[in-house]
Amino acid sequence: MYLEFYGLQEKPFTITPNPRFVYLSKNHREVFAHLLYGIEDCCGFVAITGEVGTGKTTVLRTLLDDLNEEKYRLAFIFNPCLSVLDLLRSIHREFGIESEASSVGDLIHELNEFLLQQRGEGRTVVLVIDEAQNLDPSVLEQIRLLSNLETDTDKLIQIVLVGQPELGILLKRRNMRQLNQRIAVRYHLGTMDQHDAFEYVRHRLTVAGGDDEIFTPAALKKIYRFSGGLPRMINILCGRTLLLGYSQDRKIITARMVAAAIKEIGSPRRGWLQRLIRS
Repeated sequence: MYLEFYGLQEKPFTITPNPRFVYLSKNHREVFAHLLYGIEDCCGFVAITGEVGTGKTTVLRTLLDDLNEEKYRLAFIFNPCLSVLDLLRSIHREFGIESEASSVGDLIHELNEFLLQQRGEGRTVVLVIDEAQNLDPSVLEQIRLLSNLETDTDKLIQIVLVGQPELGILLKRRNMRQLNQRIAVRYHLGTMDQHDAFEYVRHRLTVAGGDDEIFTPAALKKIYRFSGGLPRMINILCGRTLLLGYSQDRKIITARMVAAAIKEIGSPRRGWLQRLIRS
């Protein structure tokens, strides 16, 4: 609706993860480096936590897109609310392992054969499980056992657990101590500071083909204060403000217009907005 008005080729502030729009703030560069180190150094387990909307999934997608397909085999599990059997079947499906096995033992045996084959061909196998805070403890225990698939020198599979702060709490439980002790690399992704939040908005406008000065500095400050540096919240507010500016035939977004958009959106604590942030 407002794309032509602002000279944009596409919407710059969608809330769905899009690696093309990724902006690596200081925090995102750090989590990117931790992920890359954990995978390349074959550490076995990596755990990444962060609040809803901090950009965990976007960073993951960007990293996985950057990994050389000739050197890595990747599997990305989005729905961890599975039984042990269903999880193993999902892993097989993601790796393209053909199987008619119906038991956990047989599925693990087939997975081990696949991992040895990939190792022999010089590839690193990476399993990423998003929203890992929702995993049942019994499933987490099975994931821990997958790390026992190894050679004399290296782990055959690199497992990245990504989730909200509750994942960190879950891993600290006494019955999770064996898994917690195996996590060699961990990082908590925080919100962006003001400088990065400003650059984030300008970056997305530029990628979308528009003018990166559509928002005045005062408008950007108000966006940052309302969003608290959460990328997803910034996207929601910026998108609403551009729509408001279009309706008022205003090509420059001011702090007053941002304030009006905030009134339309309401408090981040409101139920519908909280669901949108979490989606």
